[in-house]
Amino acid sequence: MLSQAQSRIATNGIHIIYEDDSLVAINKEAGLLVHRSWLDKGETRFAVQLTRDAVGCHVFPVHRLDRPTSGVLLFAKNAVIARQLSEAFSAHQIEKSYLAIVRGFMPAQGRLDYALSFQADAIADKFADLDKPAQEAITYWQSLAQIELPFAVSKKHATSRYSLVRLLPETGRKHQLRRHMAHLFHPIVGDTSHGEGRHNRFFRQHYGCGRLLLHAQHLNFRHPLNNTPLQLTAPLDSQWHQLAQAFNWQCYLN
Repeated sequence: MLSQAQSRIATNGIHIIYEDDSLVAINKEAGLLVHRSWLDKGETRFAVQLTRDAVGCHVFPVHRLDRPTSGVLLFAKNAVIARQLSEAFSAHQIEKSYLAIVRGFMPAQGRLDYALSFQADAIADKFADLDKPAQEAITYWQSLAQIELPFAVSKKHATSRYSLVRLLPETGRKHQLRRHMAHLFHPIVGDTSHGEGRHNRFFRQHYGCGRLLLHAQHLNFRHPLNNTPLQLTAPLDSQWHQLAQAFNWQCYLN
């Protein structure tokens, strides 16, 4: 298996975790858009442009990360490699592994097969077909750690429970992990679209953490040129480590 190249912070602040002649991967920070969007006209920083400027050539995004999600974001350096990687993603040949903190105690492990309907953005999907049938969506999970805190975030309970989970999406639907966790009644902390405001406010007020606690930690696939196994890992940011220390979860972050 190819080892991850020496990571570096580019002069424009982008964190490059892997680069070769045909690929480049970054550790996208939470809140960074992948590319320009009509929904965020005031933004000036985008992962595509920052990565292009850092490596000195045009780059092609081959998958998505939601704006509030951090972690591994992979680009190709030419259109042929981009098409090959996009096809590999579509064929479920690329393994994605995420970490998340969710409300409640999740079962030790499980699989959710729950189709997701198309959710349109008011501007970005203005001309999209709104009558698309629900698409198959499959997520596996593993509960890594749990904690019960002596705070009554909900009026129904004197304490509040949270789980650290590893999420392995087999498919790649829009907001799949966020929607699947909400469907299981274990919404991801910090999710302002599918989560619970009380728990989001609790993490902001008690831990100074206002971000979505979803991180694309690992990406495993075969290199499109030589078929060699490649594993890319995105380190967690300071807010994740702060929470891990507070909850004694440091040993579960690898």
